[in-house]
Amino acid sequence: MCDRISLPEMTDLWQKTMNWQPNEQQQQQFQQLYELILVGNNQFNLTRITEPTEFWEKHLWDSLRGILPLLENKQDTAVKAIDIGTGAGFPGIPIAISLPATTVTLLDSTRKKITFLDTVIEQLNISNVQTLTFRAEILSKQPEHRQTYDLATIRAVGSAAICAEYTLPLLKSGGLAVLYRGNWTEEEKISLQSTVEKLDGEVASIDSFTTPLSQSVRHCINLKKL
Repeated sequence: MCDRISLPEMTDLWQKTMNWQPNEQQQQQFQQLYELILVGNNQFNLTRITEPTEFWEKHLWDSLRGILPLLENKQDTAVKAIDIGTGAGFPGIPIAISLPATTVTLLDSTRKKITFLDTVIEQLNISNVQTLTFRAEILSKQPEHRQTYDLATIRAVGSAAICAEYTLPLLKSGGLAVLYRGNWTEEEKISLQSTVEKLDGEVASIDSFTTPLSQSVRHCINLKKL
């Protein structure tokens, strides 16, 4: 493998921002995930974020900041999740590592990325993750996936309205979709609202925060399936 570059542990920041911190095994899995991404990047161009501190903030912390506060009281509950357009496995793999009771399906339409993720899952020895090569709009029409998930995450995939169209049909009643966004405006909320209503959903909450190191603005738009 590559020369070992260590991720920062950031124990205090995890605790301060999420009231959670990885245990020793989870920290080792984060480190191993980082190393596997660095190696895979040479072949698959997975991410431009490779510096260890930036990777911690923009891939690990950012992946979990939108989820752990939502599932704070459900960490031991069996949650069925799907990560749409997972790419290099974010936020899906950090979620699976952090919440072992949650089963996560990583969905991407690019076969090469899914093949890479299969290798990552095997190397990390995590049993609560599976992969699917499919387009989200086709998957949502299939009976075995439609209205079957408790949680759907989607990051860096199209407009908020498109993200709603991809996620809400996959959720069971009461399920949550988490749309990861950067900046967010009232105009975007208005345009999203009508799409969500057509899909039997509602905008449950808008979580606004800044990242702990670079102070970048982030929003997680939480949609609830009615």
